[in-house]
Amino acid sequence: MTTLRQRMLEDMSIRNLSENTKVSYLQQVGLYAKYFERSPTQLGPQEVRDYQVHLTLERKLSAASVGIAISALRFLYKITLKQDWKSDDIPMPKKPFKLPVVLSTEEVTQFLGSIENYKHRALLMTAYATGMRVSELTHLRVSDIDSQRMAVRVDQGKGNKDRYVMLSDRLLAELRAYWKLERPLTWLFPGNIPGRPITKGAVELACRKAHRASGLTKAVTPHSLRHAFATHLLESGADVRRIQLLLGHRSLGTTSRYLKIATSTVCATVSPFDLLPEPEPVAPATVLPTHF
Repeated sequence: MTTLRQRMLEDMSIRNLSENTKVSYLQQVGLYAKYFERSPTQLGPQEVRDYQVHLTLERKLSAASVGIAISALRFLYKITLKQDWKSDDIPMPKKPFKLPVVLSTEEVTQFLGSIENYKHRALLMTAYATGMRVSELTHLRVSDIDSQRMAVRVDQGKGNKDRYVMLSDRLLAELRAYWKLERPLTWLFPGNIPGRPITKGAVELACRKAHRASGLTKAVTPHSLRHAFATHLLESGADVRRIQLLLGHRSLGTTSRYLKIATSTVCATVSPFDLLPEPEPVAPATVLPTHF
């Protein structure tokens, strides 16, 4: 490990960045250095700009992917190397706002009903019933299920924050039946490696298999179930602040985007067209105009 890499890793650890962020940032800086075949200490704002052009125009990466690389370079130059650069020296690409595709309650029922593997069924039911992120779902422990308080503890979710989500009666029954069959010890959903939890890739694979079996035309991912959880809560009358707490969002603005896709708040609004008086019927023309 180079001195610069070690120093950057220490800077990220001091700021308590997540392990995923550390790995991602180090990888991005490594790709940046490999592209120029020089140490980042020998590169400046012009090289950063050239690299952004390479990622955007040549590799045609999405704004989100480019943003990850830029975040890593900003941390490297501003925090680790303490360069007194302006923000415009490393501009962050603007991400296009896209509404997620949301499954209806009928589609969620069809999706979950198509899962034959009992473990995968319990896993994906938990994803929808709690709205947890995949990384949170895979690290659930048996002890996190609190049937006395009817709550599920999310230990060190995104942003290194603990929170609780609801434990529905129906999910509790499903998890109890699953536990009697599989008898997990530490991790609620153990992986193939003894003592380790199920991987994110395994969850995504289980979701793809269920999607094919369900016959749904809409794309379904584990994160789709999180979107459906939030949207269906909003449509059933839950307030945005409560949903924010359940999802573990830092900003209320992130949660409020579900207001734009909930049919109870958008599509249930009466169109002004329906309020117009009925027009008088127009008599059909007997002679067509010459320019028709």
